Amino acid sequence: MELREGEVALRPIRLRDQRAWQDASRRNRDWLRRWEATVPPAPPGRTVGPRPSYRQMVRYLRGEAGAGRMLPYVVVYRGQLVGQLTVGGITWGSMCSANIGYWIDEAVAGRGIMPTAVALATDHCFQELGLHRIEVCIRPENGPSRRVVEKLGFRSEGMRPRYLHIDGDWRDHLVYALTADEIPEGLLRRWRLR
Repeated sequence: MELREGEVALRPIRLRDQRAWQDASRRNRDWLRRWEATVPPAPPGRTVGPRPSYRQMVRYLRGEAGAGRMLPYVVVYRGQLVGQLTVGGITWGSMCSANIGYWIDEAVAGRGIMPTAVALATDHCFQELGLHRIEVCIRPENGPSRRVVEKLGFRSEGMRPRYLHIDGDWRDHLVYALTADEIPEGLLRRWRLR
């Protein structure tokens, strides 16, 4: 399913996105390195396997989507792939929650693309899927990413020490969250009216 607002769209990641995705990743390697997830060292006596290929990554993401645990999107702006947004950790039952992670091409950062994409994904999760809570966890040093959720009105809930392995070490993350009842009018509508 594609989600769209003006020139910004979210659509499921595809195998045929490989060239555009890899080009964007390569162009932004230095800009994104500080924020990208890494694999921690293997315990003694074990080895870490090679990084998955693009095709393996897409197959994994699509398998998780098919199982209802994830929504892997690419971010499209004016018809060009400019980033990725993933709704992950989808949990049902008494929790009904998920988390959102994202990255964007430095060449188009600061144009309101990512706040629009996060608002689209959040509204889809709340209004179509029936989730209750969305979290975004961000390294304290990542000012641009923090501004995305702060512009949208996500509430700060504090720090998770050494939460994720990022850029070669376990890193602290700030937690931001919203619940469906906090934005009955929808997050995209709030963002438009801002």
